[in-house]
Amino acid sequence: MEQKILPASSNMKEFEKFLKSPYEIGVFLDMHISQLKPVSQMGKEHKKKMIYHVDLIHGLKSDDYATEYICQEFKPYGLISTKSSVILKAKQKGVIAVQRIFLIDSHALEKSYKLIEKTKPDYIEVLPGAMPWMIKEVNDRLNTPIFAGGLIRSKDEVVNALNAGAVAITTSKVDLWEMFS
Repeated sequence: MEQKILPASSNMKEFEKFLKSPYEIGVFLDMHISQLKPVSQMGKEHKKKMIYHVDLIHGLKSDDYATEYICQEFKPYGLISTKSSVILKAKQKGVIAVQRIFLIDSHALEKSYKLIEKTKPDYIEVLPGAMPWMIKEVNDRLNTPIFAGGLIRSKDEVVNALNAGAVAITTSKVDLWEMFS
């Protein structure tokens, strides 16, 4: 992953800023099912590669059927999910699969390790990403490329996450998009 910042949009206003940005790959976090078609079309018109967060598409159950539908109808660059069925189906369809994990406590972390060893996603998105020591631990343990996301608010936190082993940062903070473009 050469792009170090992955702009994350959760509304059309942010998405439009992404479309005007120099970034090629972007993430759409929170959308209604009716937005999939226009977002996909706008992304293609601007030669952008979209990663959709399947768990946050309202009106669509995040399962392997929804994943198959999204892959066939919208041909995304990638999909993010916490669910193993989505990750496995995305991989089967040749779409980049990003397993999102939450660093809540040691038990959740161990459960996430087992899940990732089973699904073997292309990338892991670690939240919160503002804990470089945990990014390093996850990276050392799993040897799967990491996106760091959540609670990264400054240039220093971006640099710290990248130095800890993250290959990219997912962020909705437009000032960070501009800082690293």
